[in-house]
Amino acid sequence: MEKAGAQLVKHYRDLAFMGFVEVLRNLRTIFRNLDFCKKDILEFNPDVIILIDYPGFNIRIAKWAKEMGIRTIYYISPQVWAWKENRVKTIKRCVDLMLVILPFEKEFYHKWQYEVEYVGHPLIEVIKDSKEKGVSDRIADKPIVALLPGSRKQEILKKLPVMLETSKFFPDHQFVVAQAPGLEEEFYSNILKPFPGVKAIKGKTYDLLKQSTAALVTSGTATLETALFEVPEVVCYKGSPISYMIAKRVIKVKYISLVNLIMDKLVVKELIQDELSVKNLQTELSLILFDKQKIDSIKKDYKLLWELLSKGGNASAQAAAHILDFLKPNASGKKSA
Repeated sequence: MEKAGAQLVKHYRDLAFMGFVEVLRNLRTIFRNLDFCKKDILEFNPDVIILIDYPGFNIRIAKWAKEMGIRTIYYISPQVWAWKENRVKTIKRCVDLMLVILPFEKEFYHKWQYEVEYVGHPLIEVIKDSKEKGVSDRIADKPIVALLPGSRKQEILKKLPVMLETSKFFPDHQFVVAQAPGLEEEFYSNILKPFPGVKAIKGKTYDLLKQSTAALVTSGTATLETALFEVPEVVCYKGSPISYMIAKRVIKVKYISLVNLIMDKLVVKELIQDELSVKNLQTELSLILFDKQKIDSIKKDYKLLWELLSKGGNASAQAAAHILDFLKPNASGKKSA
């Protein structure tokens, strides 16, 4: 957004805390940032607030905005279909226009008598453009296994060591870690020190995926990106024991990866919590590297996934069109935040 000309007041990395325990530990910081955001919005005096993802923070802002008489648009729905379904009542009351990017979300909200707009998934256009550009730099001469361990230190520290230990069993493959752009080099170098054969790259994740034979990916948007680049993957998740036990009790979905959720079946293997071991990861990685039938089945499902997410059209253009239509009847010369 900053590259597109938006003025960045505060970076999301200063606000993001993962896991129930981690959120509790940082409540004071979260509330301080909420107060800062509200003050900044009032000073800016917008026509409409466009909230993007990040529900724990943005739903609170939406409730406050409703009280202030400020209209809201929400782009990329909170995952209320996974947990805290009752939040739909708050969304219906506080969000004037919801733009969703997953096909099943329109039907989900319809059951709550709340009509939303499906605009397609923004990754389709981004990845299509990346594919057309081809590869800028060759990363390795051997077949590559991409390691995408996440973007937060706490999740990387839990998952990356298991991924790295697994690399010892595949000497004919080059393992490459995709570093998160916001983290310092020293953080990775300390973890990678015992694994001199493993490479690390920064700012070239899509180049890495375009050249990879397989990938080990932390749960989240990266699982979908990997699938859209047609790379067979194993999805990895491991959180703190307390956060995981709480999540097991409140989250209602069958799968943790977006690929499986959208397709409504087990397309890619998920190794969750205690299942994420070196032994299990070695077994599953062997399948997506050497079992042709397994590889063909995954790639067939990936093509169907691409078709499904493409049906909404160009997501960014569609979202922009809906936002402009929403603003037309009430144009007042104010700004949008």
